[in-house]
Amino acid sequence: MSNKPNHVFIIAEAGVNHNGDIELAKKLVEAAAAAGADAVKFQTFRAKNIVTRQAAKASYQQESTANDESQFAMLKRLELTHDEFRQLSGLCKKQNILFLSTPFDIESLELLNNIGIPIFKIPSGEITNLPLLRSIGYLGKKIILSTGMADIIEIKAALHILEKAGTKRDDITLLHCNTEYPTPMQDVNLRAMTSMADIFGVAVGYSDHTLGIEIPIAAVSLGAAVIEKHFTIDKNLAGPDHRASLDPAELNAMVAAIRNIEIALGDDIKKASASELPNRAKIRKSIFAAIPIKKDDVFSASNLCVKRPGTGISPMKWDDVIGRRAKKNFTVDEEIEL
Repeated sequence: MSNKPNHVFIIAEAGVNHNGDIELAKKLVEAAAAAGADAVKFQTFRAKNIVTRQAAKASYQQESTANDESQFAMLKRLELTHDEFRQLSGLCKKQNILFLSTPFDIESLELLNNIGIPIFKIPSGEITNLPLLRSIGYLGKKIILSTGMADIIEIKAALHILEKAGTKRDDITLLHCNTEYPTPMQDVNLRAMTSMADIFGVAVGYSDHTLGIEIPIAAVSLGAAVIEKHFTIDKNLAGPDHRASLDPAELNAMVAAIRNIEIALGDDIKKASASELPNRAKIRKSIFAAIPIKKDDVFSASNLCVKRPGTGISPMKWDDVIGRRAKKNFTVDEEIEL
């Protein structure tokens, strides 16, 4: 997603936290850009294309929306129009943040492709949707595939469909994910992310639905190339995802922490850093005279000691010094010279 070393691609997931209101959606774009996220992502769908009228809501949706409202009615209320998505794309360009949106049906995929988004994010619920996977794969663009609820066999099958359709495996990033909102800590299983990297040989990341910011930060330390996290303008707004989302201040804190970790990860070479090099002479030690030593005296453990600073002969050469004769007189605490 980025050519910069260690740069984590951060997706601020607006999702449906606009509540069907384009003005609120625009505020979400501005908040994501202000936080320093790389992309802000929405969800593009037509309720009539993705859910039956009798489909039940997920438990977390029932807890955060009207009980007498069907899933179809809820999703219908959360739709944005084609023109509104184009408006959001234009605003993202002005705000210098990448516009992304997840297509949940073929009609929405075509809209987003016409808008020109460079990366297609496939949500966990569509990992077994062969027609949609194939249609996205045909486009040959970069793909981020969430793997919530999936096992290794299902992930392998989805990758096969995408590759067979024409997408290169190197253009696919797998996101470890748990689809429960909020995700219980005992169900996070971050090590599964690194397992997917080993098994499939692709870049991996993490789509987070826990409360707080510590788990996505931990994922970065484990090698996540992409982090996706829901955010909202106000957690108290009505809607299915607000309560498990970050507010703008929390989003800012998460992005800042991840950027610090990017820097801290460095390379894989163990060496003295530029900042600590000046400390070496002050903190390391040298070989000194423990007592007065006269010229031609034999250096021994009785007349030598190891003390700071480390400006003289390294104690690692102790065995080379022992047994040699002094070429001059040394006073107590004077650096030994050979």
